[in-house]
Amino acid sequence: MSKPPLTVLLAAPRGFCAGVDRAVQIVELSLKKFGAPVYVRHEIVHNRYVVEGLERAGAVFVDELDQVPPGAPVIFSAHGVPKSVPADADRRNLVWLDATCPLVSKVHREAERHHADGRQIVLIGHAGHPEVIGTMGQLPDGAVVLVETVDDVATVMVADPGNLAYATQTTLSVDDTAAIVAALQARFPKIAGPRREDICYATTNRQAAVKAIAARCDALLVIGAPNSSNSKRLVEVAARAGCASALLVQRAADIDWTALGSPRTLGITAGASAPEVLVEEVIAACAERFTVTREEVTVTSEDVHFKLPRALEGA
Repeated sequence: MSKPPLTVLLAAPRGFCAGVDRAVQIVELSLKKFGAPVYVRHEIVHNRYVVEGLERAGAVFVDELDQVPPGAPVIFSAHGVPKSVPADADRRNLVWLDATCPLVSKVHREAERHHADGRQIVLIGHAGHPEVIGTMGQLPDGAVVLVETVDDVATVMVADPGNLAYATQTTLSVDDTAAIVAALQARFPKIAGPRREDICYATTNRQAAVKAIAARCDALLVIGAPNSSNSKRLVEVAARAGCASALLVQRAADIDWTALGSPRTLGITAGASAPEVLVEEVIAACAERFTVTREEVTVTSEDVHFKLPRALEGA
């Protein structure tokens, strides 16, 4: 019995970004340099496949530093941490490495500059996300206020409406953030912005790639974790761009084939912390049920690379 045809549109760019690749390398090279176990505070990136692979290699993931033995090496996740965390690591005499994405660190430095100039920061982001916690933790309590939606802008309380700056989480919806920024500028005309866009290149590119294929797809799968901000935004972008059924899955085993229906054209992308092996796994699962034709749709190319910490040179 012949299988029905399926055109798979592969959005590109997709998957690992430079910040995620750097963070994973930091854990791998730390294991080579120090030997197992190496401790990691929180998930290094939001992807269970990646985390479980590092666990098998000898990484131990912990919630807080008091779970790390004295003198042991510990790595801070790619999302960034409050300043209190490395200070605590120093007090505990821990050997620590910072895997914070350099583009998140850029937001931290901008917030510090604005604070030094006497401005209060309005941070656009999702409450409770590690990146938001890390960014707010760069400055004293009250120096940063959080808004999540356009509606929040109307009610946010600030100390001095004429002396503000805004910053954003790096993994937000480009369109949603533009609307929030416009609302902030309308209410606070003197608000200062970042020198360069805070939403990172990888988030922007992956959303643009999804927009390029969404209207052509009967359904679209975003491969990513349910706690991955950039992956969840891709689902939203796909739906807004005209895809009737956009679903988030962690890997092939999670696909609800009944919910997927009988698509003739299926879009596939991957969040910035999902490795390409999971994309190939999903395509292979499709090939078990359909006669698959692959088409790569590329909106731009990426050649960004970030340097590793000096402590790991030669590891």
